[in-house]
Amino acid sequence: MCNEKDNKTGLVLGMLAGAAIGALAGLLFAPGSGKETRKKIKKKSDDLKDQAQNNYGELSDAVKEQYGNLTSRIKETAGHLADTVSDGYDKLKGQVTFKAEDVKEEAGSKLNDLKK
Repeated sequence: MCNEKDNKTGLVLGMLAGAAIGALAGLLFAPGSGKETRKKIKKKSDDLKDQAQNNYGELSDAVKEQYGNLTSRIKETAGHLADTVSDGYDKLKGQVTFKAEDVKEEAGSKLNDLKK
């Protein structure tokens, strides 16, 4: 699960880095004055910042969803485990009670034999 998150994060970062490098290279090699180029770079960096924020939001939502799913599964598993332990305890308690009654009856029988 963590590996999948790492892969998505790496993919998003790689895409952003590639877009930034490509945009910067395109602006630097395009004909135009320095002032125009600086305006284009600023606009492109603002666009990339917005894109990064959107991607961060999407990634954050995906992580929150996975966390919620994992939490639910852990709670469900813990509930099943508690039920299993409780059932086992009740079964064992019944067996011990039954054996104790057998021992009590046998001891009473032996005591009666000794009295005779």
